[in-house]
Amino acid sequence: MSELYIVATPIGNLGDITFRALETFKNVDVIAAEDTRHTLQLLTHFEIRKPLISCRSQNEEAASGKIIALLDEGKTVAYASDAGTPGISDPGAVLAGLARKAGHKVVPIPGASAFAALASVAGAGGKTLVFEGFLSPKPGRRRSRLRELLEDGNAVILYESPFRIVKLLTDIADIDSERRVVVGRELTKLHEEITEGTAGEVLEDYASRSKILGEFAVFISGKKSEKNVKFSEEFSDN
Repeated sequence: MSELYIVATPIGNLGDITFRALETFKNVDVIAAEDTRHTLQLLTHFEIRKPLISCRSQNEEAASGKIIALLDEGKTVAYASDAGTPGISDPGAVLAGLARKAGHKVVPIPGASAFAALASVAGAGGKTLVFEGFLSPKPGRRRSRLRELLEDGNAVILYESPFRIVKLLTDIADIDSERRVVVGRELTKLHEEITEGTAGEVLEDYASRSKILGEFAVFISGKKSEKNVKFSEEFSDN
């Protein structure tokens, strides 16, 4: 039995790499990557040289077979997606499942995640926070699923591209223009921006922009978390 390490990497700021991630990359025999060119840049920055193998969403099952063959030979393998935590709106889940099924140990090396980063600054969420990732690019399906999520009453985090962020905000505002929204653009990067307001207000902001760049994470408050949270009397000093 050999080990497959699922390694989280920075979503923008290279300073967010963990010591454990670097040590893992240094010590494994092979590094598998969503995009070998992208991961090579990361490894080069930290002066790490290892054999690389591609494992993208388009070839994950076939590539997993090659990686499992390496594990069968007794080699240790680390897997990294382009940014953030593999398996969270990124490839890696199929590989992890197949490797464990083949009898190998699958070890998480946690770290950066746009989901966790936005949740930490959103300022609300309640007990339940639903992560939906990317909604369908098809307008009908997107609106239908969005309506289900908002009617469910729990806080939600979505991912979106710069090409569809205004469409997403429009759909949210059409369903509930007063729902509180927090948009994280380019999280951890040089031009990081966090915008908060009602869905209508945030839509007005983004719809007025002549150019929209970056990757987005979007927090939508739940119905139950819209009111200001107050400490109950049992926690009061009085």
